[in-house]
Amino acid sequence: MNVQSEQLKLERTFAAPREEVFRAWTDPEVLRRWWAAQPAWESPLAETDVRVGGRYRLSMRDPDSGDEHTVGGEYVEVVPPERLVYTWTWEATDEDSASAGSVVTVEFREDGEDTTVVLTHDGIADERSRENHAHGWSGCLDNLGARVLGG
Repeated sequence: MNVQSEQLKLERTFAAPREEVFRAWTDPEVLRRWWAAQPAWESPLAETDVRVGGRYRLSMRDPDSGDEHTVGGEYVEVVPPERLVYTWTWEATDEDSASAGSVVTVEFREDGEDTTVVLTHDGIADERSRENHAHGWSGCLDNLGARVLGG
């Protein structure tokens, strides 16, 4: 059986130093400020053990419906402030279980005084799940800029 998987790749440049952007992805206090797929959503949980073999859990909540979505996984590669690689699995029976066992790579590239984040999400099972993740990741990146990095 030939199993195909989808890849998602997004880039976003922030007017902030690389160390600050890296910290936003690894510090639970900062993650709780921005990690959510919609502008009005909240981030009630962020737990990180940022080391190879360490685990993380992140939750986002829709304040209108109360629906909460939690993802977790394990750090596979940690190179401060350049790169993070971690596994990605939604908890519970989320419709997006098609992402179970996928891998996220986040690269932090210096671009003068700015930082370009290159996010690659590999191993998504199908196109529908890839589209859902593209929407979610885009919202998260928007929130990172608006809530933490000033634009």
